[in-house]
Amino acid sequence: MGSAAGSATLVLAVLLAGGCGTSAAGSASATETTCQQVSAVLSDGPDPGADPVGYAEAQMLPLRQIRSANEVLRAAIGQLADAYQQFFASDGQSNSAKEAVALASKKLNSICPGAAS
Repeated sequence: MGSAAGSATLVLAVLLAGGCGTSAAGSASATETTCQQVSAVLSDGPDPGADPVGYAEAQMLPLRQIRSANEVLRAAIGQLADAYQQFFASDGQSNSAKEAVALASKKLNSICPGAAS
C-alpha cells in the first residue's frame, strides 16, 4: 500500500514539474512572439537614416499598442516609445533625446536581439 502511495506521489510530482516546463516554454514563446511584433513595427515607416524624426513619430503609437506579459520587455518597449516621443518633440535636435533612443534601443536589443537595430 505504501508503494502505491509513493508511486502516486511520484506521478503527481512529474506532472507538476512537466506543467512548470510548459509554462516556461510558453513564456519564452510569448516573449519571442512579442519580439517579432516589435521587429515588425520597427521595420515599418520612413527610412530612419533619411527621416529620423518621421521614423520616430511613426514608431510611437504602434510600440505603445504592443502588449507583453514579460514585465522587463514591456518596460523596454515603453522606454523606447517614450524616447522616440522625446526625439520627435525635439525635432531630433536634443542630444539627451538621441541618447535616450540609443539606450532604450540597446535595452530592447538585450531582450530581443536585433529588434531595434
